[in-house]
Formats: sequence, C-alpha cells, structure tokens
Amino acid sequence: MFSYWENKHFFKFDLIVIGSGFVGLSTAIHFKKKHPKAKVLVMERGIFPTGASTKNAGFACFGSLTEILDDFWSMSQDEVLALVERRYKGLNSIRKQFGDKNLGYSHVNGYELLDESQLKVIEQMAGVNKLLKPIFKEDVFSLVKNPGKMGFSGQIKAIVKNKFEGELDPGKYMSSLWNLAQREGIRILTGISVYEINKDEGIVLGEDGSGKTNLEFKGSKIAICTNAFTKKLWPESDINPGRGLILLSEPLDFKLPWKGTFHMDKGYVYFRQIDGRLLLGGARNKDFEGESSTDFTVNPKIKSHLEKLATEVIFPAKNIQWDTEWTGIMAFGKIKSPIIQQVGLKTAAAVRLGGMGVAIGWQAGKELSVLISKM
Repeated sequence: MFSYWENKHFFKFDLIVIGSGFVGLSTAIHFKKKHPKAKVLVMERGIFPTGASTKNAGFACFGSLTEILDDFWSMSQDEVLALVERRYKGLNSIRKQFGDKNLGYSHVNGYELLDESQLKVIEQMAGVNKLLKPIFKEDVFSLVKNPGKMGFSGQIKAIVKNKFEGELDPGKYMSSLWNLAQREGIRILTGISVYEINKDEGIVLGEDGSGKTNLEFKGSKIAICTNAFTKKLWPESDINPGRGLILLSEPLDFKLPWKGTFHMDKGYVYFRQIDGRLLLGGARNKDFEGESSTDFTVNPKIKSHLEKLATEVIFPAKNIQWDTEWTGIMAFGKIKSPIIQQVGLKTAAAVRLGGMGVAIGWQAGKELSVLISKM
C-alpha cells in the first residue's frame, strides 16, 4: 500500500515518457522547456537505458558512401537526402547544445574500406557528392591517395574519406542529458517495467523490479520512446529489432597507423580506437534473422566474423586480445526514417531510429515534444 503523500505526489503527471534513452530524455527536456510548470516523469525499466543509447559505438556519423548508395534501393532520392540532412543537422545541434567537451566529441574524419568487389562505387562518388552539396556546401567524400599507409591488409583496395564525420563518448552524452533533465526538474524513475498503456486515457501500468507490485500512473500526455521494444506497447508499429555486437580489445601493445572512424561492408561493420584499444562492432548482416532479437546475448557466428576481420584485415598478423563484449538493441523498419506520430488521444511515439540514435535522437525528441504539445 502507498501512503497518502505517495499517491498525491508521485503517480500523476502532465507528461509521462516511457524510455530514458536519448529520445526519451530529449522529449522530456524539450517539453519541460516549453512548459516549465509541467510535471514530467521519465520511466525506465533498467538502471541505464535498456536499448542502445549507452551501448552504441560512439560514431557521430550520417552514413558512409556505400550505405547511402544502398539506401537508394529501398528509399526515394528525396527520402535518402532528407535522412542524411536530418542526421547531420542533428549532430550539429547536440554539439551546439552541450559542447564538444561535454560530449567527448572529436572531429577525426570518417573512412570506408573498399575491397575489390566494391570498387565500382567510386564511379558514383561524384554523383553522390553533387546530391549532398546543398546540405554540406562542399564535397563530402574523397579518395585517400595512399591507402597502404594505414596498414590494412591487401584485401583493401581503396579507402573513401568522409571529412564531416567524428566520434563521441555515449556515456558523456547521456550524462549531459541527465544533468540537463535534473536542472529542468524532470523526474527519472528506474526499475519500472511498463507492460501496458491505455493510449486514449493516459494510463500507464507497470511493475517494480521485484515483479510483485503493480503500479498505475496517470499522465495528461504519454510519450512512447522505447525504440526496439515498442511492439510490446504498440503492437501494430513497423518495428523490427536489430541487435548489434561490439567487441573491445585489451590495450594494444603497438602504435596504430591510423586515426579516425572506420566503416566496412555498407556500414554494417565499424571500428575505431578508444583509450588505446580497438572497438569493433556490427556485422548483423551476416545473420539478419539471428540478430532480429531483443535478447542481449552474443551471436557466436558474428563474433567469430568480427574477430577474423580484426586479425586478417584491420591488423594483419597481429595478436588481438579481447577484454569485453556487449550488445545493444536498435530498431529498424521498411525504411530508415524515424516514426514520429500520434498513436492515441493522449499518446504519441518517437521510435525506429535506424541505428542513428546519436545523430537524430535529440531532434526526434524535439519533434515529438512539439507534437505532444499540440495534442
């Protein structure tokens, strides 16, 4: 049983946000800034955001050359360009809001490794640069003149440079959001698993960490920001989970011949250095079916593939010792554009970030807060 004080102060809010990742916190912050007197609650089932916000690889990117070309097969040209622009502007907006130091941001340039089978994309690079010029005002992609200096295996025949890409620390980004949410007076409640929402009446049903205590919260407005886990609360949503594996090596005992963020295989594989270690992840395209999961387990097939890339392509003939590994769960759909829409009389959602939560989470939260304010 709850006390009179608990029932009076802790179960009714003007806005309840489900999910405390980049999008959830951004939604709460933007709403609170526009409505300073509003009572805002963010609910999270885990200690940290459950999906991918604090589990991602820390790439401040908007799409490699082959990834953008691949998107043209499933999206229109206008849709692809709008998505790239949304991502790029989103990255600039968080840098402006929080500052590079608070994000751990470093503008190191991005690079994409191409093998023999991918060399034809070089012929399309000029065309892609032309399409992107209205967004970036100059060419985005160029060829690295002497790729052999980077020390990759002979399988790599060319390297494409992206002068607008950087890297950041997802933990610092999350800490910046936490600090801002705290200053705005937003309450964050962890350890609550939401199992049902009445989208028209603004009722949120959940249970505490023990699974024994049922809780009922009421909100004048509700925001669903649960990304890959949205089907549970909104079954008809176009959401497919996509698990991503990341491996982190022990500190390397040799000097790295390169600096930057790197992509391979249409953006599905990515790596960079962090604190003198190799961070390597992705490759879910090697087992799409197996990685369409919300279980935080490691796929041995993909782990083996990444380990092989590390010692055969990235650091040929080097002995790499691995320190730790983890998985994050992203959300995808028929197209990569996010879903930001009303789903009930008192409920709206911002989900399906397409693996680009760092780039578009802040802006998606802003757009959702505007939508909610108009409901």
